[in-house]
Amino acid sequence: MSWLVLVLSGVLEAVWATALDKSEGLSRLTPSIVFVVGLALSMGGLAYAMRELPVGASYAVWVGIGAVLTVAYAMATGAESMSALKVLFLAGIVGCAIGLKVIG
Repeated sequence: MSWLVLVLSGVLEAVWATALDKSEGLSRLTPSIVFVVGLALSMGGLAYAMRELPVGASYAVWVGIGAVLTVAYAMATGAESMSALKVLFLAGIVGCAIGLKVIG
């Protein structure tokens, strides 16, 4: 259960990071609310997962999922350019997160 919560918290990290960008310095209400709620839920889930999982693996997986999804969303929306190397390196991050789960 902790791994599932950790993965969902990583997804929420991508949500709050994207919302923070869309909030334009917290000056737009709706993205600012999404940012605050997403941040609270993401951190809460990370804290919950860390009750049973090691801190290093938990944090690495949480950040990795959030980073990959944030970049993937930015590439999908055209906010960031896409390249084969970027996709390869993002896949490497995903592979490392899976590796931490497997050897856990």
